[in-house]
Amino acid sequence: MMEADMESGRSYQERPRTFSTVRSKSSVPLAFRLLMRINPRALIILSLLVFSGVLYVGASTSPIVVFVFCICTLSLFFSLYLTKWVLAKDEGPPEMSEISDAIRDGAEGFFRTQYGTISKMALILAFVILGIYLFRATTPQQEASGLGRATLAYITVASFLLGALCSGIAGFVGMWVSVRANVRVSSAARRSAREALQIAVRAGGFSAIVVVCMAVFGVAILYSTFYVWLGVDSPGSMKVTDLPLLLVGYGFGASFVALFAQLGGGIYTKAADVGADLVGKVEQGIPEDDPRNPAVIADLVGDNVGDCAARGADLFESIAAEIISAMILGGTMAQRCKIEDPSGFILFPLVVHSFDLVVSSVGILSIRGTRDSGLISPIEDPMAIMQKGYSITIMLAVLTFGASTRWLLYTEQAPSAWLNFALCGLVGIITAYAFVWISKYYTDYKHEPVRLLALSSSTGHGTNIIAGVSLGMESTALPVLVISVAIISAYWLGQTSGLVDESGNPAGGLFGTAVATMGMLSTAGYVLTMDMFGPIADNAGGIVEMSQQPESVREITDVLDAVGNTTKATTKGFAIGSAGLASFLLFSAYMDEVASFAQLPFKEVDIAVPEIFVGGLLGSMLIFLFSAWACSAVGKTAQEVVNEVRRQFIERPGIMDYKEKPDYGRCVAIVASASLREMIKPGALAIISPMAVGVVFRILGHSTGRPLLGAKVVASLLMFATVAGILMALFMNTAGGAWDNAKKYIETGALGGKGSESHKAAVTGDTVGDPFKDTAGPSLHVLIKMLATITLVMAPIFL
Repeated sequence: MMEADMESGRSYQERPRTFSTVRSKSSVPLAFRLLMRINPRALIILSLLVFSGVLYVGASTSPIVVFVFCICTLSLFFSLYLTKWVLAKDEGPPEMSEISDAIRDGAEGFFRTQYGTISKMALILAFVILGIYLFRATTPQQEASGLGRATLAYITVASFLLGALCSGIAGFVGMWVSVRANVRVSSAARRSAREALQIAVRAGGFSAIVVVCMAVFGVAILYSTFYVWLGVDSPGSMKVTDLPLLLVGYGFGASFVALFAQLGGGIYTKAADVGADLVGKVEQGIPEDDPRNPAVIADLVGDNVGDCAARGADLFESIAAEIISAMILGGTMAQRCKIEDPSGFILFPLVVHSFDLVVSSVGILSIRGTRDSGLISPIEDPMAIMQKGYSITIMLAVLTFGASTRWLLYTEQAPSAWLNFALCGLVGIITAYAFVWISKYYTDYKHEPVRLLALSSSTGHGTNIIAGVSLGMESTALPVLVISVAIISAYWLGQTSGLVDESGNPAGGLFGTAVATMGMLSTAGYVLTMDMFGPIADNAGGIVEMSQQPESVREITDVLDAVGNTTKATTKGFAIGSAGLASFLLFSAYMDEVASFAQLPFKEVDIAVPEIFVGGLLGSMLIFLFSAWACSAVGKTAQEVVNEVRRQFIERPGIMDYKEKPDYGRCVAIVASASLREMIKPGALAIISPMAVGVVFRILGHSTGRPLLGAKVVASLLMFATVAGILMALFMNTAGGAWDNAKKYIETGALGGKGSESHKAAVTGDTVGDPFKDTAGPSLHVLIKMLATITLVMAPIFL
C-alpha cells in the first residue's frame, strides 16, 4: 500500500508541513540575546577591552598563561570560520527545512526547560556548599596564608557556579550547531557523500573546538584571577603550589551539570527511540524515521539533546577535571621536590590542551570534500577518511607534547626528567589510540564480533540478546588490560624521572600518571569532533527519510549513520579510559587533602577493616543501583511513548495511507516531561550517597576513637565505585553500540535485510541496548568523576 501511495504521489509533501505543537520560543540565553542587540562597533570595542583585561591578568600571572589565552582566542576565531562555512551551505528543498525547524524548536524548548531545572538544583547545592565551608575547619597552610573560612567559602561557591555555567554553555553550543548542520548534511547528501561527510565533521569540529577552548579558558582565567586577587607568592600569602586546590569547585560544578544533562538527555533520546522502533519497525513494519511514525520528531530531537548537548557538557567536564587534578599533583610534587619555579609543572596541562586545539584543528581541516559533484566511489569508506584525520592529529600531538615537556618540565634538579614525562605522555596517546581501536573492533560491522551478533539474530530474539550481552562482557577485558599497563608504565616512568623529595625518595610517580592522562586527552578536540559527527549524521538520515528523498540519498546517510554509531562508541570508550585515569588522580588528591586537614598520615586504605570493606560494597552497589534507575527511567518513559504511538495508529487509521498526519507534538511533550522527572532520582543518589556514607561513618569513627574512619570509608567507596563503574560503562557502551550496528548490518541487505525475521530480532536487541549506550553508560563515567570531585570538595565533613 505504501509503495502504491508513493507512486501515485500521495505524501505529506502535498500538504503544508507545520509542526505547531512542537514549536516554542527560542532558547538562546538572555546574555546572548542582549549581546546581539548591541551595536557591532560597540561590541568589538567591548570585546577588545575584555580581552585586554584578560591579557593583563594573565601577564600578571605568568607568560605561559598569556600563551594559553592567545591560542584559545585564535581557536575561537577558527570556530567562527567553521560556523560561517557550515551555515553558508544550502538547506535543501522546503520540506527539509520545515522538518529541521521542527527538530530545532523541540530541541531548544527542551534545552531551556532542562537547564532551567538544573540551574535551580545547582543554586540549592551552592548554598549547601557555602554553609558547609562557613563552618568547616581550615588547613594550617590556609591559616598561614590568611585565608579565612568565609573567603574560602565564597571562592569555592564562585568556582562551582562558574563551572556549572560553562558546562551549560558547552551543552548549548553542542546542540546549537547540530540542529543547524543536520539539514545541510541532508542537502549535501543529494550531491555527494564526501561533501556531506565534510559538513558533518566541520559542524562537529566547531562544537569540539569551542568546548575544549572554554574548558582551558575557564580554568586559566580562574587560576589567574585567584593568583592576582590573593597576591599569591607574596610574603604572608598563599603559595602557588596550593592554588590549584581552590579550583576543585569548578570541576565539581562542571560534573554536576554534565551528569544531569547526560541523564535527562539520555532518557529523552532513548525513550523516544525505543518507542518509535518497537511500534514503527516491529509492529507496523515501516522504515526507520518514516514520517508516519508519531514518535519520529521526538526521536530526532533526542539525538540533539542527548548526544550533542549532553556530550558537549560531558567532554567539557572531562577536560576540566583532568586539568585541575593534574595541576594539583604538579603543584604537590613541585613543593615536595623543592623545585625553584613550579609554575611550569602547574600550568603544563593548560599548554597541552592549547596545543590540542591546534592539532585538532589541523585534523578537522584535513577532511576535505571532492571537486566532483557526483557521488563518490562506494569503495571510499567514511570511517577510513576520519581515521586518517585522527592519525594526522595523533602524529602532531606527539610532536607538540614532546616540545611542551621540554619547555615546561625541564629542571636542573633532574635534567632528564622531561624525557621521562614525555614518554608518559606517549603512553597516554597510545592508550587513547588503543581504546579507539578496541571500541571500533567491537562495534563496527566490518569486524567479526558485530557480524556474529547479527548472525545470532537469524535464530531469534533471545539468541540476539544472549550474544549481545556476552559481547559486551568480553569487550571489558582488553580496555582494562590497556589501562592497567598505562597506569603502571606511567607511574614507573615518573618514579624513575630523577625527581626526589627532601628524604631522597622518588616523588614523580603520581605526576607521571597525570601526564599520561594529559597525553590521552591531548587529541580530545578531534575525538569530540568524531563524537558530534554521529548524531548530526543520524539527524540527517531522519530528515532525508521524512522528506521522502530518493533511495540513493538515503543510502549515503545510512552509511554515514553507521559510521556515526561507531565513532560514538569509540569516543565513549575513550571517555571511559580518561575517566578512570582522572579519578585515580583525584583520589590521590583527596588523600592528600584529608591528611592536610586532619594533620595525620593518610597513605593507604585497608579493606581488611570491616567498615572500610562495607564502604567498598556500598560503592559497587551505587553503580548498579544508579544504572538500574537510569535504565528503568528509559523503560518507563518508553512505555508511555509506545502506548501513545499505538493509540494514534488505532484512532487515526489514515496515518498508514498518508491521509492523516500524526500528532508529533504529543510524543515530544511526553518524553520531555518524563525525562525531566525521571532524571532527579539517579542524580540525587549520586550526590547524596558519598556525603551520607562519610558523615555516618565519621560519627561511628569518633565514637570509637578512629578519627579518619569516615574519610577512609569514603575513599573505599570511591575506589570500588570507580572500578565497578569503568567495567559497567565499558560493558553497556560496547554492547549497545554492537546491537545498533548489527541492526545496521542487516539493513544493508545481509541475512534477509529490512523486514526479515533477523531484522526484527536485531531491532529488539537495539532497543535493549539503547538505554545502555546512550543513557546509563555515558552517565556512569560522568558519575565516576563527579564522585571524585564531590569527595574532594566535601573532604572536611568526613573528619
